[in-house]
Amino acid sequence: MTRNLLVLTATLGSLALVLGAFGFQYLGGLAPCVLCWWQRYPHMAAVLIGLVALRTSGPALPLLGMLAMLVTAGIGVFHVGVEQKWWEGLASCTVSTIQGMSGADLLNTDITAGAPAACDKIAWAMWGISMPGWNVILSLALAALWAMAARRR
Repeated sequence: MTRNLLVLTATLGSLALVLGAFGFQYLGGLAPCVLCWWQRYPHMAAVLIGLVALRTSGPALPLLGMLAMLVTAGIGVFHVGVEQKWWEGLASCTVSTIQGMSGADLLNTDITAGAPAACDKIAWAMWGISMPGWNVILSLALAALWAMAARRR
């Protein structure tokens, strides 16, 4: 595979994961937690890195893409640990209270509280692997593609 084909594949992989996450959120009704959002940001960055890397040469941008995938995989490992109760999540990982909502908002049945989901609840799993677990697996595969792209001219 050429460098640009590897970059394109890794870029499209990140784009697919981000679009899939938004699909689960908006079509499937699964509210993301704070860690879910954090795992999306490196994929979004990788898409931008990939678009620029397709127009340039050299190993710097593919290495940056690889780093983005390692960051999201690391966040995913932490998230899996929180889900499995191996360790505590962050303070922002708990579903927030009604703080910030007015009395009128509380009485309005048309308004739903916009609190993120709890990080320690598994919202969806396939073959016993939760979404953050799949993010780890797929992000490490994408990191390998970025690494191979960095080695190609």
